[in-house]
Amino acid sequence: MVNHARQEHKDQAGSGLVIAAHGRHYLVQAKIDGQSLKLQCVTRGKKSDVAVGDRVQLKTTSPNQGVIEAIDERNSLLYRSDQYKSKLLAANVTQLFIVVATEPGFADDLISRALVAAEAAGVKAHIVLNKTDIVEALEKTRQRLQMYANLGYPVHEVSARAFPEETCATLWPLLKGQSTILIGQSGMGKSSIINLIVPDADIAVREISAALDTGKHTTTFTRLYELDADAGTPDAQPASIIDSPGFQEFGLYQLSEGMLERAFVEFTPYLGKCKFYNCHHLIEPSCAVLEAVKDNKIASMRHQLYVQLLHESSQKLY
Repeated sequence: MVNHARQEHKDQAGSGLVIAAHGRHYLVQAKIDGQSLKLQCVTRGKKSDVAVGDRVQLKTTSPNQGVIEAIDERNSLLYRSDQYKSKLLAANVTQLFIVVATEPGFADDLISRALVAAEAAGVKAHIVLNKTDIVEALEKTRQRLQMYANLGYPVHEVSARAFPEETCATLWPLLKGQSTILIGQSGMGKSSIINLIVPDADIAVREISAALDTGKHTTTFTRLYELDADAGTPDAQPASIIDSPGFQEFGLYQLSEGMLERAFVEFTPYLGKCKFYNCHHLIEPSCAVLEAVKDNKIASMRHQLYVQLLHESSQKLY
């Protein structure tokens, strides 16, 4: 009888999708021997290079626990970094929703940094303007976002709490067949949007919190929800949405100078047209980018961010 029990719980290999991460603890939607189950997983040693959205190979260590053995090849990886460490945001995403609101105020610096990160990762970026029912602040907010719309980034207006049906009608077609991550500062209404798109999100959060032992009310972990895209329609495609904790800083210390200049889409027409082939677009004479800034073809604020990011990328200590 004892031997039989041991056989029941012997280590088994399988694959899975990382649906939540907290520190070095991960929740994986796994497939083991044809069975679908959620496993609490760790990595071998002190490695913490696993991200939500990763497809992984694993081995079970008990009926509900496992060890991640390998990460499958990624299509994309979004992360932020300062001079000391990197923070993985999500893997295999196809698009990024930057959620802003009429109130409270949002930081243009954070929007531009998120756009740069998306360009560098090859991920399509959208801006979602929430709380459009706060009409007194709406026009001013639209004007602030016009700069990004002019660069080709779509801006979608919603009001998750005041107009839930219209919000779903706007966002669902964009989510179909995509893996989407929502990012934004605290207070922008990301949770309201998630709760609309994923009706049982609160239940899922409680389940994940218990599994990762992070407390019932935590919102400090990133989590992925698989969507029943277009529930029941003939052309339904698999989709997922990833919610990330609100944050105020978005370091991009990992990006090289070449990656940075290519991640500012408005620089593209001018790259390669400077007097010097190794131009940094800072103070050099006959710099096509600087001339475009002077002629208001490139927003001064965006160029200043480029200068700041270039400075940051030279400060790496890790």
